[in-house]
Amino acid sequence: MNSESVPPERSVLLTLQRATHATLQLIAAELVDLDLTASEINALANLADGRGRTVSQLGVAVGTRPTTLTSVLDRLERRGHITRGVRAGDRRSVLVELTDSGRAAAALIRRTLADVESRALAGLPADAVAGYYAVLDALIEEGA
Repeated sequence: MNSESVPPERSVLLTLQRATHATLQLIAAELVDLDLTASEINALANLADGRGRTVSQLGVAVGTRPTTLTSVLDRLERRGHITRGVRAGDRRSVLVELTDSGRAAAALIRRTLADVESRALAGLPADAVAGYYAVLDALIEEGA
């Protein structure tokens, strides 16, 4: 598929941005009781697997620079959802880990994301979902 086959009124990137904003609003509404920003939800969702990450690793996972991530982490730490400590073997690296309340919030976030995804993709053929992932992979590769 080349860019000439995409109608000008139907941009993949603009549609992706619209879907992202609509999804963020939906997720925020479903998680309103957590009183978290979209950036905080993103950070906790990326820590939900229970593995601690350095600020740099988490920045890559959430798609932001470590300096931008600092304020998000400050808020999550104040709320008791994360701890930041020294990484074993490397005192210069800060390791971000979930607390018990952070694990509970992250688990709820992951369940909510899975539920929203399940509802949105219900009824779509498997090849359509595979095509979606192919487009996303191509966009990620372009940006790498």
